Amino acid sequence: MKKFIYVLAFFIFATIKSYATDIKFVQIDNLKFSPYSEDSVQNFKNTVKDINKQKDVSFVIFTGNNIAKSDKKYLAEFLKSTKKLDAPCYVALGHKDLNKKKGLTKLEYMKKVKNLTHKNIKQPNYIFAKNGVVFIVADGAKEFIQTPFGYYREDVIQFVDTKLTENADKNAVILQHFPIYPPKNEDAYRTYKSEDYFEMLGKHKNVKAVVSGFGVNSENDVNGIKHITTAGYPQYRIIEIIDCTGDNPTIWSTLK
Repeated sequence: MKKFIYVLAFFIFATIKSYATDIKFVQIDNLKFSPYSEDSVQNFKNTVKDINKQKDVSFVIFTGNNIAKSDKKYLAEFLKSTKKLDAPCYVALGHKDLNKKKGLTKLEYMKKVKNLTHKNIKQPNYIFAKNGVVFIVADGAKEFIQTPFGYYREDVIQFVDTKLTENADKNAVILQHFPIYPPKNEDAYRTYKSEDYFEMLGKHKNVKAVVSGFGVNSENDVNGIKHITTAGYPQYRIIEIIDCTGDNPTIWSTLK
């Protein structure tokens, strides 16, 4: 009888597991990679090796300030280093990544990303899907003036709004550099006119998390959405979504 119960329990668990889908990804923020710094190069190599040891990583997202200086050489070497990751990588833009005066505009930046990593990504705002979940990368950086204050323009908010509407039947996670929910009650962590962003999110029931950088390490639940903020390198964050296609997925995150 006991053996029968064990077999039955295993069958039930296996059946549930077959319908439940999980996803695990890695977030790195404020890497500030410099090919001219031995410490920077070696530290990133060590991080890549550490991430490659993790099991079942679907992708790695660099959520901004990926390079120490807005320079084409820095960007090229950073992207070459990311190719050593076993999992595919994606990038969002931070304020240190761009400098239009020096020729590294948003489109130029994403052109380099397109050439070295993802052929189908051409704009700083884009969408991709993994395990039935849609991930939306939103750009809040400025390319004319390097400033730590983010701003999600009306067209960016409209892009996110449109993609959430088009994928209303799928769970969605937003990936970006600047947090719209300030992890600390300080002006340094506030994003300009974030109330417009929040108003847009309130229209959608499929947003499960907003993953940001540029701040302190924090997790907050706001109106049913988990806002995860990662302070930055050398720490990185592993985020797991359990039953990611279900109505109420569980989101766990661990700092490494």
